[in-house]
Amino acid sequence: MPRQIIIAVCFFLTIVLGIFLVWPEYQELKGLKSKITEKEGELQTLKEHFLELDDLSKNLKQYEVELSKIKSALPDGFDLPSLLNYLQEAASGTGLILKSFSPVSSTPFKGKIKEFRLSLGFSGSYSAFKNFLSSLEKSARLIEVENISFSSPLGEEKPFDFSLGIKVYSY
Repeated sequence: MPRQIIIAVCFFLTIVLGIFLVWPEYQELKGLKSKITEKEGELQTLKEHFLELDDLSKNLKQYEVELSKIKSALPDGFDLPSLLNYLQEAASGTGLILKSFSPVSSTPFKGKIKEFRLSLGFSGSYSAFKNFLSSLEKSARLIEVENISFSSPLGEEKPFDFSLGIKVYSY
């Protein structure tokens, strides 16, 4: 009988040790396995996200021409010299003379877009001024004409004087 008691006590101790020593380790292992599964799911989601971003990047490369047009319409920062160069070339190409310019104001427009106002003075014929306005309208750059005024020449041979208020936009 003592032998059966020893076996029973050993069996009972094995169960108790199993419950108190092995069971917590088993639970921890189970928790780690669930965390691994969760992290694998997150990793898979990130892989899919990066694949989507790669596809979008490839798609954007197909539209580089259109994006460059948008960039020219809304350039990064206001570059007065390049704008004046464009206006001078457009004016001289249509037969006008750019006589004066003055920046009027600079204000935020919407979000990151800024609005700049300029006042310009030209001299030339009415048809040249009309052609200049047409070239501004066809320009890729966002240029909005706010006001126009002109004075007629005193003599028939003298050119008209035009004043033009414009708004241009940039980031």
